[in-house]
Amino acid sequence: MKKVISIFVMVIAFTLTTNAQDKMMKTDKMAVKTVSLEQTKGVFTQQAVTLAEGSYIFEISNNNVGHDVGFVLIKKGTDASKPENHIKTAYVTEVVGNNKKQKSNVTALEKGEYVYFCPMNPTPQYTLTVE
Repeated sequence: MKKVISIFVMVIAFTLTTNAQDKMMKTDKMAVKTVSLEQTKGVFTQQAVTLAEGSYIFEISNNNVGHDVGFVLIKKGTDASKPENHIKTAYVTEVVGNNKKQKSNVTALEKGEYVYFCPMNPTPQYTLTVE
């Protein structure tokens, strides 16, 4: 009888732990917001973005640029020509084909100023502010 009760208690504990982890994962996913940015020939249509501190996925649209585009995000004041300064999680997971969309991985942004641009289009550098 003691073995049956022990097994029952372990099953309940395992079930409660699994449910708590599932809820935490759902909460984390809900906290991630998507920022949609569109590129046309030589420019992003959104030339400045202000966000709250948090986690974001960047969705980049190629609106008839005529070739592939990408997305680079860096802290303002760092050298954009050096890939080690790029926030690599903000890169789109694949280059964005003409009239297509691609998303980045989840990128955690802290308060501060950032710069975004496309080196393939190429576009000017635009400001992204995190408050």
